[in-house]
Amino acid sequence: MEARELPGSPEAAPDLGPIHPGSGRRGQLKRVGGAVAAAGLVLAKLGAKVKVLLVALPKLKLLTTSGSMLVSIVAYQLIFGWPFAVGFVMLLLLHELGHVIQLRREGVEASAPMFIPFLGAVISAKSLGDDAAAEARVGLAGPILGSLASLVPLVVWVATGSDFWRALAFIGFFLNLFNLVPILPLDGGRAMAALSPWVWLAGLAAMVALVVFFPSPILLLIVVLGGIESWRRWKARNTPEARAYHRIPTRTRVLVAATYLLLIATLAVAVSATHLPRGLSDV
Repeated sequence: MEARELPGSPEAAPDLGPIHPGSGRRGQLKRVGGAVAAAGLVLAKLGAKVKVLLVALPKLKLLTTSGSMLVSIVAYQLIFGWPFAVGFVMLLLLHELGHVIQLRREGVEASAPMFIPFLGAVISAKSLGDDAAAEARVGLAGPILGSLASLVPLVVWVATGSDFWRALAFIGFFLNLFNLVPILPLDGGRAMAALSPWVWLAGLAAMVALVVFFPSPILLLIVVLGGIESWRRWKARNTPEARAYHRIPTRTRVLVAATYLLLIATLAVAVSATHLPRGLSDV
């Protein structure tokens, strides 16, 4: 839209002297009105550009996997330095790819991972599968692939004795262990869908205790999201859809439980073995 000169704008107002006392004030009012109108046109143009930017924002490369990875690396390097930031984001990527791979095996279209600095990474999908067993498989696939990826820095640490690789292995194992806490929307909560949803209450209580003793915005966010999702599922527990969703073979439940407990035990040992008795800034 082209800006037009308004009758009351400074450009259109003739520069005439006062004809009689008091007419100068009227000319000033016209000038002020013209300035306000011009400012309104500028703001209207700016608002239109902002709207276009908001519509185009999801298509920007910043929001693609590679772009969001780069943003996360830049953010993490402010605390840990470039090498550790790159390694950490790669471990996050492989963890999320575990979910993506399993979702697609379940016949569910899944997006590529999207990274959010200091919050991790997320993927989007229309569902988590046809039943609670599929949801459990999707949930456990992330920690499984993420744990296997953490073996790489572990092997390098054993071979070189470098505390850098030890710290990277530790953060990888710890990340996957933390995700197995049995609360939605963490991976452990997904696994519990195939076992007993009652365990969600125990996971929620454990997370609340962590928030009390170790206050953290991330932990608080997990508590809020977990509480909302658990309450939503609890209200729908007696619907035919919910009963059918959780109706899975006992053999599957046993297999999920065994995988879950084995993962926790293995990761707990790995975290203990790679723990550094000092801050990452000293690495």
